[in-house]
Amino acid sequence: MTDDKPMRADARRNYERLLVEARRAFAERGVDASLEEVARNAGVGIGTLYRHFPTREDLIEKLLRDRFDTQAEKARELLLAEDPLDALYAWLIGFGETSAVYRGLTELLAEAFDDPESRLHASCDAMRDAASQLVERAQAAGVFRTDVTVQELLLLLHGASWAGSHLPGDGGTERLMTLVFTGLRTSEQRGQRAVSAPR
Repeated sequence: MTDDKPMRADARRNYERLLVEARRAFAERGVDASLEEVARNAGVGIGTLYRHFPTREDLIEKLLRDRFDTQAEKARELLLAEDPLDALYAWLIGFGETSAVYRGLTELLAEAFDDPESRLHASCDAMRDAASQLVERAQAAGVFRTDVTVQELLLLLHGASWAGSHLPGDGGTERLMTLVFTGLRTSEQRGQRAVSAPR
């Protein structure tokens, strides 16, 4: 929905059914799944879907809202972690998992970074702000390269996330993201130890 007006009970049921069917369709077929099929499986017309979600990105943003909020909160918590490098790594792994939850989402989010007209742009900005604080802390500690911008970092991780989803078996995305992250540490840090998620 584009506003916060309360919905009638029948409209609320339609809204919730649309979210359930959209989540299933995107999980099975990616973000380009047919919205007509989503509406049909929810038992409503396509006009009802568009009344609730005027664009495909509105629907995707709603499905990802909780994940984005969780990532923003996780960044605030990790700023208090003892090791700034492990904290940044932990946040980026979570970000990679969010961006890869649906096939085709990594490309959509990468495009939304520089498109203020995108419904996902605000969420991408929030992720960039969250990452910035963790990156700046790691750079100030001398454990992360200072010649890498936050946007470059996130786009690199998008790329690793996309590539990992095309590798056979599980764990490909995290492995590629770890390889990218290792290359972005300062030379003094490389080879000293593996990064790990704070507990």
